[in-house]
Amino acid sequence: MSYVTVTQSTLGPGGGRTLGLMADRAERRCAWCGRRFAVTPGPGRPRRFCRRSCRQRDYEARHRAQELGLSEAELIVTREELHRLFDQLWVLECAVADVERDLAAARTVADHREALTWLLDAARPVVALNR
Repeated sequence: MSYVTVTQSTLGPGGGRTLGLMADRAERRCAWCGRRFAVTPGPGRPRRFCRRSCRQRDYEARHRAQELGLSEAELIVTREELHRLFDQLWVLECAVADVERDLAAARTVADHREALTWLLDAARPVVALNR
């Protein structure tokens, strides 16, 4: 299995998951797995992880990164995962181009709905990565 080191600059602006409180809900995303979990008010530090196992994995990853000399802005992912992400982004990019072209020629509401459905179908796999 081969691995690739991805820096934050490779991911682009805002290259990581958004952590912290969501504006419309009292939820956070786990700092490890990205799952949403309810924020419980009370004393002490706010939780960063949805489960103890995620907290443990984060601890292990931080110590392994320190052993390897990786900075906080670097992440190791498998080459296969990175290619899968790029493939899904390419499909989404093509869908956006198709929809832009279709909307320029669209005459009816049905044409607009069809274009939007096409775009949503292409975007759902990318959105599912963030869950």
